[in-house]
Amino acid sequence: MTDRPATHPTPSNLARDLVAGAYDIHVHIAPDLMKRRVDDLTLASRFAEVGLSGFVLKSHYVPTAERAGVVRSAVPGFGAVGAITLNASVGGMNPVAVEIAGRGGAQFVWLPTVDSANQRACTANDPEGATPPMWVQLQDELRAAGMAADPVEVVGPDGKALEITRQVLRVIAAHDMTLATGHLGADEIAVVVDAAVEEGVGLIVVTHPEFTSQRVGVERQRELAARGALLERCFTTPYTGKVSWDLWLENIRAVGPEHSVLSSDLGQPFNPPVEDGLPLLADRLLAAGFTEREIRTMAVHNTRRLAGAEPVR
Repeated sequence: MTDRPATHPTPSNLARDLVAGAYDIHVHIAPDLMKRRVDDLTLASRFAEVGLSGFVLKSHYVPTAERAGVVRSAVPGFGAVGAITLNASVGGMNPVAVEIAGRGGAQFVWLPTVDSANQRACTANDPEGATPPMWVQLQDELRAAGMAADPVEVVGPDGKALEITRQVLRVIAAHDMTLATGHLGADEIAVVVDAAVEEGVGLIVVTHPEFTSQRVGVERQRELAARGALLERCFTTPYTGKVSWDLWLENIRAVGPEHSVLSSDLGQPFNPPVEDGLPLLADRLLAAGFTEREIRTMAVHNTRRLAGAEPVR
């Protein structure tokens, strides 16, 4: 079923059962501008084989709602979910692009990632031996070709959400879409989450708070959870050495499993098969003493809610 190298871990049957019905809300798969491990149609079939219900197609550069529609037609009953990421390639904080994505069926809106002011300004170094993101090379190539876009600003110098940000948030709320905070910094995330709540956004997820350019402290994570945001716990962040597994697990305990949501962030050729991401997380959590119910909350119930899918037991 997979092309799993011997070097990658294999999920247990119990872990596969625990994540049955889940959506992986963060995958990077082909077609894409970078080499990916698997294409969307093949992965949909693999997900269905192991009992996973769907995935959210993330691209840093192009909207994916139409592509998700093709996958749903080709694999009936499968929950392929479209998205848009507000980087320079779609006009940055562009409410028209979000409106069109929403009308086209997109569910997720990521705030800027590779073009966020925070990501551009980030001087934090990954721990020694960590694997760098694949988009770094593409960003370097664009810059070398003289096509580096200005950073996409979300928060003004006064520390408040820009009016264009609020307009985007109002569009997200009108379409009942899910807001994901992208690669904003911790202070920006707090401002945006507050503004999103004020503008009526009902589904909010803080994108990989342990990632190098986020490093959201646990007290800030608790505050964000109290505002209604879910904290995304990506497989690749600890697996590629950007944070320790111990800290990743400690943050889930401190904030509470009910406020966390699991995702893989997989699709890179050098990482495990995408369909193994969620169950591998389940195995890690089981070994760390989390209950089956807690794991199912993070892997299934919370992912389905963010993906706009019907709840399951």
